[in-house]
Amino acid sequence: MSTLNKKLTISIPILITIIVSVVAITILMNNHKPDADPNLNSTNNSEESVNSEPKTETTKMDKMFVTISDKKYEIKLENNSTVSALMQELPLEVSMSDLNNNEKYVDLDSSLPTNTYSPKHIEAGDVMLFGNNCLVVFYESFDTSYSYTRIGHIDNLPNLGSGSISTTFSAE
Repeated sequence: MSTLNKKLTISIPILITIIVSVVAITILMNNHKPDADPNLNSTNNSEESVNSEPKTETTKMDKMFVTISDKKYEIKLENNSTVSALMQELPLEVSMSDLNNNEKYVDLDSSLPTNTYSPKHIEAGDVMLFGNNCLVVFYESFDTSYSYTRIGHIDNLPNLGSGSISTTFSAE
């Protein structure tokens, strides 16, 4: 019996030390998890993801305008990462070419994030991104099978005619 008591006496302190160590390590690990600290951000914002929008801490400008032939039109904006990225590029002075007598377009120097969909029908005044760098302003309504990323809409946009036009996109 004496030998058994001696073994138990030695084993109990070792067991207690192991338990205390495991508990301490668990507590330390839980206190340093990103979810436990609201100041740590563990989100992964891969931009090309179709259903997620990045969380940005940039200053948000509420309005975008396009000036065509000295007339300024407000673009009613979508709330998406494409708009946020485009706002960072403003002001933007470009010459927009005509295509199919229904749209003006310009290829931007940089790519923008996309969230494409097939609208099936374009309304006059729609402002879209085709691909990741082609900014398009539609001035006629029509059906389409192409996919775009929606940027916004201009109410009461007139027919912009054939040929290129000089435009300025700006924000306020």
